[in-house]
Amino acid sequence: MRDLLDRPLHDLRISVTDRCNLRCRYCMPREVYGPGHVFLPRSELLSFEEIARLTRVLADQGVQKLRLTGGEPLLRRGLERLVEMLAGIDGIREVALTTNGLLLAGKAQSLADAGLSRVTVSLDALDDATLHAISDAPISTARVLEGIDAALSAGLSPVKVNMVVRRGLNDSSVLAMAERFRHRPQILRLIEYMDVGSSNGWRAEDVVAGAEIVASISEHWPLEPVAPSYAGEVASRYRYRDGGGEIGVIHSVSEPFCASCTRARLSADGKLFTCLFARRGHDLRALLRGGADDRAIAARTRAIWSARGDRYSAERALREQSGEAREHRQKVEMSYIGG
Repeated sequence: MRDLLDRPLHDLRISVTDRCNLRCRYCMPREVYGPGHVFLPRSELLSFEEIARLTRVLADQGVQKLRLTGGEPLLRRGLERLVEMLAGIDGIREVALTTNGLLLAGKAQSLADAGLSRVTVSLDALDDATLHAISDAPISTARVLEGIDAALSAGLSPVKVNMVVRRGLNDSSVLAMAERFRHRPQILRLIEYMDVGSSNGWRAEDVVAGAEIVASISEHWPLEPVAPSYAGEVASRYRYRDGGGEIGVIHSVSEPFCASCTRARLSADGKLFTCLFARRGHDLRALLRGGADDRAIAARTRAIWSARGDRYSAERALREQSGEAREHRQKVEMSYIGG
């Protein structure tokens, strides 16, 4: 099953909740997601059985890798049961999870026992003051690091640590983060600040390009590029020449990878999105709850993917190169469909 640009569908990001226990400014700014914000009611969330059914249909169409996201996915009660259901589906090679790590220490082993393959933990700084400024919450770096260690002990490897780098906010923390995870089994991944959603106040001048990040680290610990692990890998890989391990850099703004994107995203209420920057999704919950059989659902997902022509980031880069004004449009929020 391929889209209009001949891209197959291999990866499915599954959001299990739109709720989060942080208010990171690049994702869920508190002025938008404050006390008065209305989250999805329980009845509108897909059940674990509905998620598993859709996944079976999409696995028959080529999906091999799953990633559970949110919001914060560990807020969804009984998540281990969903992991076990998904890990048992024919054709699924990997079930991964992205988390802020705050609840991970107490859940890592049970998730591994249920069949989770690996985890990615978001950590944007090592000092509490900077982390507080980013997350808009009084969280402890030590608590996140405890979750990372628990994931490693549970065998959820390789554990990847995602750092979104924003100029003037945490770019001064890059070297400390690099030093922390050198000579350790975890893999640090540094991500360019993206214009996801419509509420995070994104500005191009806040982006620290991946090339700049690599150069700053190389000045202290020389890096060299490494070949991708697989076709369509999102992060560009680099290894330390002194044997200190490797890092990944996600050039999502400066070097878009739309041409090799094989990912779809399923929202917690059952809408299928074909791009992180999409305006709207396609309602599959109505089919699930309206009595459609698997053949009808498969026909719908095939039609959605076959009509896919999304290349938002590449088009944005072309406009910037030609001096055109940035396109301002409503986009789905990352907290709704996961990163």
